[in-house]
Amino acid sequence: METTLNSTQPIIGNSLTFKHISTAGNEILQYIDNRRKGIRNSLKTRWSKFNNTCNGGIEPNSIYVVGGISGSGKSAFANSLETDLFDLNPKEDFIVLSFSLEMLSSKQVGRKLSYKTKKSTQELYSAVNPINDTMFNKIEEETDKIKQYPIFYVDTPGTVDEVRNTIYKFIEMYAKDKWLIILYDHSLLTKQSSGEQERTTLVNLQRLFVEVKKINKTTIIQISQLNREIEEKDRLTNASLHFPQRRDISSSDSVYQCADYVLVLHRPETLGLKSYGIHNWPVSNMIYLHILKNRDGEPKILSFYNNLKFNSIEEETIN
Repeated sequence: METTLNSTQPIIGNSLTFKHISTAGNEILQYIDNRRKGIRNSLKTRWSKFNNTCNGGIEPNSIYVVGGISGSGKSAFANSLETDLFDLNPKEDFIVLSFSLEMLSSKQVGRKLSYKTKKSTQELYSAVNPINDTMFNKIEEETDKIKQYPIFYVDTPGTVDEVRNTIYKFIEMYAKDKWLIILYDHSLLTKQSSGEQERTTLVNLQRLFVEVKKINKTTIIQISQLNREIEEKDRLTNASLHFPQRRDISSSDSVYQCADYVLVLHRPETLGLKSYGIHNWPVSNMIYLHILKNRDGEPKILSFYNNLKFNSIEEETIN
């Protein structure tokens, strides 16, 4: 027997919201108009080639995944963004919630001081060759400036539910009417709930980020680790396999599908390579940013200069 629905049938449980296509049409028309008039801008980064490739810089309502092996510069990339975005976009009203799960937030500030004073963290922290009073006074001045940024840190790893609750509490307390930038370093450090597999935790984390990115103006920038495959001999000895690929990202399926941008920072010299890829690109002091996914553009490879001694990544071009 065929069942028919009518307006008198009860609704059991919650339902999802829906809207007519005309509403969506008006929304995208308003977005395009605001973009062309400069009313709605991306947040500029210090890397013009990145801005030119990625729709002007950091976009709202987007998820960025920044991957790499240890020592590739991915944390320095994110750390630089935290303060650079404020310095370069003074007219934009936004706030940062930074999950610093791998490193104490105080050490994150130390990296910023290294970048701003052009002193390595080893020099800043040394008790054997301590900095002089003049340099310490400069550090105090820079620290006072950094303390004015609207950046809040979470040092303690939590489950996906705890991360969700933290984000929503932060929005309620500080970010109701602001553009919220969430930095998450890094995804593999998310705690598993009782009986939960690591892969399930990462999938649920990506679902949370998709949920959250649609709230007001929210941007997610999450750091992700690459698996060890890119370090295997077969990859290292075959120039056509040097470049990072989608499968190199831990839990690549869920991460890749949910992200709007997938960026992989790579320092081939750390793997002992003498040249990079089939075109024999240089490796000495070079960092390559592989844009594997660009929701509104094409994949691309950008080259940068390694200045990680001072926690900085500089623009450079491939010869």
